[in-house]
Amino acid sequence: MIPKDVKIITNEKVEQAKTKLMLENPYFGTLITSLDLRINNNIASIRNLGDALEYNDEYLEVLTVNEVSTLLANAAMHQALFHTDRGQNKVSSIWNLASDYAINDLLVENGFMLPPMANYASRFEMLYAEQIYTILLGELDLQENDEPLDEQEQQTEQMSEEEIPEALLAQEEYELLLEQLNIKLEKHGDLPKGIERFVESKTASKIAWRDELYRYVNAHAKSDYKMFPPSKKHLYRGIALPSIYGEELKIVVAIDTSASIDDELLKLFLAELYEIIQVFTHYLIELIECDAAIGNIQRLTPMEPLEPTLKGGGGTDFRPVFEHVLDENEDFKFLIYFTDGKGTFPSYEPLIDVLWVMPERVDVPFGEVLELI
Repeated sequence: MIPKDVKIITNEKVEQAKTKLMLENPYFGTLITSLDLRINNNIASIRNLGDALEYNDEYLEVLTVNEVSTLLANAAMHQALFHTDRGQNKVSSIWNLASDYAINDLLVENGFMLPPMANYASRFEMLYAEQIYTILLGELDLQENDEPLDEQEQQTEQMSEEEIPEALLAQEEYELLLEQLNIKLEKHGDLPKGIERFVESKTASKIAWRDELYRYVNAHAKSDYKMFPPSKKHLYRGIALPSIYGEELKIVVAIDTSASIDDELLKLFLAELYEIIQVFTHYLIELIECDAAIGNIQRLTPMEPLEPTLKGGGGTDFRPVFEHVLDENEDFKFLIYFTDGKGTFPSYEPLIDVLWVMPERVDVPFGEVLELI
């Protein structure tokens, strides 16, 4: 809910920035037309509130028109991607930070100039807000019920019965606007680079299993952190993120290359592995491709690019992978096995923790199962 005593006002620089967006980035420029811009000098810089952007007028005065354009595009994307709704039941400060990282990555990809102290990190490139959120939660060792509702969430809970249908109707109208805009601009080739992953990310079913995968990785493979001194980048926002002294992420990833795994599923397996290695600065991953026998082994490090062969096409036997891990006798933290689960399991439970990632859940004799919903 927007406080009634907040005046709606725009200044010359904001109007110039809006015009710039319409001329140079029509996708973002069109989205910004449905966003209320409100001055609020009780905040330090800006604040996204669903269908509104509050800003401190003095803060905008020190920014260039290009930087203000970036702020407007950022706010429009927060609304377009329904980040307020998707952030329900999450730690609000961490969710706001995660969604900002995701959007600013898109803006940088499209040539926008970020203002000073903007939330951006190259390690979060190409990741969904939910994935970044899970990573940040793991790094801070938080649970989703660790933070009380903030003022905005409390106001949402206090909406009257008359206001709720009106809010739902506004969201439905905005979803229709977004759909029509995507269709129109796609015909003219004006869609921003990388927007496809954001459109897909609105669908919860495409996010849920990735969220759990990142939660598992962070729970089993934390880096070493030191809270003092904290990272200075976000102190101005009241968030004391730890400084990172990276312990190497050392895991085994096995990919089932048997005949029952089609090309689309293989691509999905590889895409998730690629995103994992984008997140961690220091890692050593023993990548094993296996059908009835091991076909290829590659050690991945930040200096060693991912170059899978994906040769196979035979039957499915999980035992060679676990025998290899046993023979290596190294301190791997855990094993992720991408498979359909239709194969021969070892007769013993291995000492290493195992996460089976499957398109459909099947019974396994040990380890945890994560279903690709």
